[in-house]
Amino acid sequence: MKKIYLSAMALLTGTLLNAQSSFTWDVTNYKGAFPVTDNTPATDWTSDWANWDPENTNYAAPTSTLSGDISTNTTISGVVYLDGFVHVKNGATLTIQPGTVIRCKQTDVSLTPGTLIITRGSKIMAQGTATAPIVFTSIKSVNDGRNPGDWGGVIILGNGVINTGGVSTNPNVSKVEGFNTVDPLRYYGGTDDNDNSGVLSYVRIEFAGVALDPLQSNSEINGLTLGGVGASTQIDHIQVSFSGDDSFEWFGGTVDAKYLIAYRGVDDDFDVDFGFRGRVQYGLGVKDPYLWDAISGGASNGFESDNNGTSPYLALPLTKPIFSNITLIGAKGDGTVYGDNTLPSGEAHEAAAHIRRNSSTSILNSLILGYEKGLRLQNSVTLDNFNAPATADSAAIIANSNITPEINSTYITESASVFTQNWYHTYATANNIDTVTTIAQINFVNAFAALGTTPDYRLNASSTATAGANFTSPAFVGGFTAVNELNALKQNSFGVYPNPANNNATIAFDLLENKQVNVLVTDVLGNVVSTINSDLYKGYNTLNINTSNLSSGVYYISLEINNQKETKKLIITH
Repeated sequence: MKKIYLSAMALLTGTLLNAQSSFTWDVTNYKGAFPVTDNTPATDWTSDWANWDPENTNYAAPTSTLSGDISTNTTISGVVYLDGFVHVKNGATLTIQPGTVIRCKQTDVSLTPGTLIITRGSKIMAQGTATAPIVFTSIKSVNDGRNPGDWGGVIILGNGVINTGGVSTNPNVSKVEGFNTVDPLRYYGGTDDNDNSGVLSYVRIEFAGVALDPLQSNSEINGLTLGGVGASTQIDHIQVSFSGDDSFEWFGGTVDAKYLIAYRGVDDDFDVDFGFRGRVQYGLGVKDPYLWDAISGGASNGFESDNNGTSPYLALPLTKPIFSNITLIGAKGDGTVYGDNTLPSGEAHEAAAHIRRNSSTSILNSLILGYEKGLRLQNSVTLDNFNAPATADSAAIIANSNITPEINSTYITESASVFTQNWYHTYATANNIDTVTTIAQINFVNAFAALGTTPDYRLNASSTATAGANFTSPAFVGGFTAVNELNALKQNSFGVYPNPANNNATIAFDLLENKQVNVLVTDVLGNVVSTINSDLYKGYNTLNINTSNLSSGVYYISLEINNQKETKKLIITH
């Protein structure tokens, strides 16, 4: 379960405070990533800059080369050859002019494919435009046959907070996934959730995602990797196409993003790990029935979400992103790809959303279709996040979305003793998840275009998805934390420790003025097991809870002031 394990030091220093950015949610009336069509490019945010046929797009030959490490401010333009691993380091900024095409070295026996790595403290300023996007692509020609995994990928590493420390644990610092050798230039993580790694806007990344060691899991580089990237970084209008691993993967940090396209990637479209707490609005994921993760045990999902990799997965800060207005189209599309509604033999296409290991990913106002498996929740600690009160810091929610009932989609695929169809349908009813509306009723303009032709993922006027979006959920309140912050409290001062607790737990908070405070302790069924009512003075306060007479398990600590409430999760172990 969500072990809200805030130490006294964290409470006092604010090490894990949530960052602020200029991101704001756009309130829409429609579900999914696109509005109703007006039959002009104005309402299609993919217009001009996206490329739906990169396999057959000819690019000019490079006229310059980028290689080695970059330690001073550098600007590139034109057509550039990216030769091997290139690190931007020592606080340098790499500026890429609009319209620049970076053609990247194919992997070879030296396993040094073209890969751009923005190291901690350095920046990339890649500000393309709709009419002059920046393109990272394969060095191979159309005649050579471009493929997923031709080259490495784009990697941005920051000083944001992560919850695992393969290199150090104070603060947590880790080595970026994909590389076999330890190099400090490939470390990410720190204490600055507001870190600024620059701008990535109107950028295409094509045929990246190589496996540096095909026989070893987690040796693949993603299309776009964001490790510990902070909230002052700008990410928008990014298309990752034909990636050999995940299209987008976030490892901790708090960076926000808008307008993302994961197009026909081999593995997951949107993968979140290690305490990522950013917000993403407007995302499109499109699967190719012929491309999937072929590594033994691999699974190609729309969303994949992990907290950390070590059971019982209690590391903090919790992986807790919020996705809104996402359109996911699985490998079966509208079910007519093969005519007999089957996929190729040996395929590993899996769930639209695989959420596990105590992660707390929220998905709102979205359209999910074409997957054999819809929602896959794994581990009881994960289910607890979805059963948590809406004001709990661990709460996850899937709401106001469509998961189409066609194509034999299942919604829960884990042990029936933990995840049951009855639980799912009860949850769906309570959270406005539509499992009845068909793909035909969603009524896209042209979402199932043949490969190489231009699709249109907007809605026709008669679509049932033109209404039903909702932005009043607690997930949209309080920034990244998805909780209703108490006006009477100093921001981020409410904590419970130790957690897990044995015989006693302490509640700590900082009042902005004298107030009456009510504390309720409830079990997972909502039964009140303990209460505290006290008039307290302005400033730092602590209250003790005797937990020795409570059974081991999950409880919720609700702090109520002036009819406002904030809830923390408490684990009791004896």
